[in-house]
Amino acid sequence: MAEEKHHHHLFHHKKDEEEQPAGGYGGEDTAYTETTVTEVVTTGEDEYGKYRKEEKEHKHKQHLGETGAIAAGAFALYEKHEAKKDPEHAHRHKIEEEIAAAAAVGSGGFAFHEHHEKKKDHEDAEEASGEKKHHLFG
Repeated sequence: MAEEKHHHHLFHHKKDEEEQPAGGYGGEDTAYTETTVTEVVTTGEDEYGKYRKEEKEHKHKQHLGETGAIAAGAFALYEKHEAKKDPEHAHRHKIEEEIAAAAAVGSGGFAFHEHHEKKKDHEDAEEASGEKKHHLFG
């Protein structure tokens, strides 16, 4: 596992506790302190594993979206059937059919979005692992 450390130096303006003037902005009695922040940048296997985990999460969410689209679409078809079968409450069934159809479209859009997020994470994982793409035009 390869790790790189970057050091960032932050300078803080700090007054001496004993000699702080009551309303001044500082002057000769001010001191500076230095703080060092260490940032660990992971490369290689950790980054590859992170992208693979995100890809797996997007795949799971994509499947949930697909399942939701199928369920909402099936309910819309059921309500369409009920509207024909029950003419007394046909208006109510048509409204429920339209709501279910809208839910199916939204769920399908979510699945489509997650599919593209999964593809992006797959490409990032390939790039992080150092694999070469063998595409003809890309």
